[in-house]
Amino acid sequence: MAPTTIPKHLNFITGNANKLAEVSAILGDSIELRNQNLDLVEIQGTVEEVTIDKCKRAALLIQGPVLVEDTSLCFKAMNDLPGPYIKWFMLALGPQNLHKMLDGFDDKSTQAVCTFAYCEGPGEEPIVFQGRTDGKLVATRGPTVFGWDSCFEYEGKTYAEMDKAEKNKISHRGKALDKLKDWLAGHVAAS
Repeated sequence: MAPTTIPKHLNFITGNANKLAEVSAILGDSIELRNQNLDLVEIQGTVEEVTIDKCKRAALLIQGPVLVEDTSLCFKAMNDLPGPYIKWFMLALGPQNLHKMLDGFDDKSTQAVCTFAYCEGPGEEPIVFQGRTDGKLVATRGPTVFGWDSCFEYEGKTYAEMDKAEKNKISHRGKALDKLKDWLAGHVAAS
């Protein structure tokens, strides 16, 4: 069910400072983000199932409106794996070795998927906003400070080789947040 009023701020559940900065830059002045770092259990499932469950758990812990995000990296050659489990592959391999997962495959095509979920509070059903960007997995190029940005290539450049504004216009996260901004604008206008 859609909320009757939009909160003045959202509790964005993340412990990742780079992600917080990027989300804040993309959302701009559309809503104030308050960062909360919660250690949430993540179920196994599709990216949508993982995100929705995480959102419900966060809303229960915070006892109010929350915004959560889950990022997937889907390799076509591996039937969209590692998908929502990319975090664990990054921890094990790092961005310098991630591309080696596709060494035995001709197809290096990869889809970056970002799924946000907003929940008004405990017992409410989360609303999902998803963005996807097609690219390919390559050997690391550019700074390795933000996840797999240095090995995800879009139209000849890795995310890490792009300036922030360029990346935010075309990225999976930017596309998902554009949907969130449109939804927020529609609810503010309706109230």
